[in-house]
Amino acid sequence: MRPLSRLVLTVVTFSLIGGMATPAMSHDLPSVDPEVETPALFDDEAGHNANGDDPAIWLHPSQSGKSVVITTAKEGGLFVYDLDGRQLQHFPAPAAPGPDDEPGRFNNVDVTYGFGGRDLAVVSDRGRDILRIYAISDGRLTDVTDPAAPFVFNATQQEVNEAQTAYGLTTWKDSTGTYALVSRRHRTSVGLVKLLPGPGGTVGYQLVRTLDLPASFTLPNGQTWTPCMEPDELAQVEGMVVDQERDVLYAAQEDVGIWRMRADLTGTPVLMDKVREYGVPGSYDPETEECTPGADPGYGGRHLSADAEGLTIYYREDGKGYLIASSQGDSTFAVYRREGTNAHLRQFRIGQDDGIDGVENSDGSTVLNVPMGDFDEGLFVAHDGANTPAVPDRENTNFKFTGWGDIAEELDLDVDTDDWNPRD
Repeated sequence: MRPLSRLVLTVVTFSLIGGMATPAMSHDLPSVDPEVETPALFDDEAGHNANGDDPAIWLHPSQSGKSVVITTAKEGGLFVYDLDGRQLQHFPAPAAPGPDDEPGRFNNVDVTYGFGGRDLAVVSDRGRDILRIYAISDGRLTDVTDPAAPFVFNATQQEVNEAQTAYGLTTWKDSTGTYALVSRRHRTSVGLVKLLPGPGGTVGYQLVRTLDLPASFTLPNGQTWTPCMEPDELAQVEGMVVDQERDVLYAAQEDVGIWRMRADLTGTPVLMDKVREYGVPGSYDPETEECTPGADPGYGGRHLSADAEGLTIYYREDGKGYLIASSQGDSTFAVYRREGTNAHLRQFRIGQDDGIDGVENSDGSTVLNVPMGDFDEGLFVAHDGANTPAVPDRENTNFKFTGWGDIAEELDLDVDTDDWNPRD
């Protein structure tokens, strides 16, 4: 067991890399066709407040065609789909514990294999500030959360109701155990949480340590820049992924860029790419609840339009592969080298084809290189934040499935279905 500690790192200690450039126009980028979409989710009372957010893929141990896609839908809970996009299961988010308390709100999900002989889906419940944990067997999920599981970041329900709660999530295993990396809503914090066996086959957890990313940054002109946020909010992290072979965490700070750091939250994080809006001053208007941007000083990156969102890794042989990031602000995806200093390679969109609309405003995404059913060269799944056809006065979201082979062909990337398996 690692000792409980808190690492608070000031902006001065962080390494910053990246440069100024003009952005590519998203309509000039390669567009890849989706093959499958899930049913529409509606964020209203009639739709049980289901708002899609983040997907994860569970790989069946012997029949890859029976693999499933597990997705979060905030107050709508957790949805499980087969590879044809058909709903198999639904788990509602838990009700509020009291009349003045926040209800459950499932934000991010990831899968880990072989915890005590079981595969698990781990979910961040940002409404309740807890992790919910589901055992997976033959594509069916069962809730195995320890009833005594503690709050992740808070001490009391009153603090939870202030909404600085568990937010983004990814999982990681090393020789010391199985962990979730969990970010905190409206803060810059990321926590390392160790999964623990609980009574009666349940699974609990314990916060090991936290790390605070910067809230303000020193620009090349010597001025200090703080991303414009609502009062009492800081630039939060949501999208995260761990390179399981290197024990490296990538974390997307939405209004800042992508950080690279040790998965155990020690060492010095590096800002490997910035959003285009990095360094742009802004003033918050309490009447409109929006930020009015000032003049762009030109210190932003080339490839990400805020928010920087979902992160996922496509593994190849010899430590190679691709880190893929959702550039939510322009509805594109950025592809970086997995190895070295994560050089940027390509940018693409998921377009519309054969009655399936494209992906817009994507929060979460995931990729797996292993052949699964009709996706014989791997599968990329992305949240679509503006599903169509639009329905008046109803926020409509879902998830799009795209074959990795189609992405690789369009972007001149590689396909490697043999040299990585998440179960190994």
